Amino acid sequence: MVRATKQALLKEDVTREYTIHLHKYIHSVVFKKRAPRAIAAIKAFARRTMGTEDVRIDAKVNKEVWKNGIRGVPNRVRVRLSRRRADTDASKPKLYTYVTLVPVTSFRGLQTVNVDE
Repeated sequence: MVRATKQALLKEDVTREYTIHLHKYIHSVVFKKRAPRAIAAIKAFARRTMGTEDVRIDAKVNKEVWKNGIRGVPNRVRVRLSRRRADTDASKPKLYTYVTLVPVTSFRGLQTVNVDE
């Protein structure tokens, strides 16, 4: 059986749920830069795990990060990362990642999950 190459795997649409530990990305960051740095960390995480340069964040994720102000970023956030095909044919990147919020009451015992849509 032949293994699929990374390029072949990147061509398929996939959706996964992750718990992002934001505190390790914003630890020792100045208070006035914490929420913007957390958003940048979410984008970098999505870029690294899904392999796409184009990352789009849902407004609910932004609201969750900013709900306690610029200083009070939550320690963890549960997100669903969806790698999708771009709508227009003229777009340079063929795939993009869409980040949505998954509301949870507790982060205990949550693993990365492949979601079937």
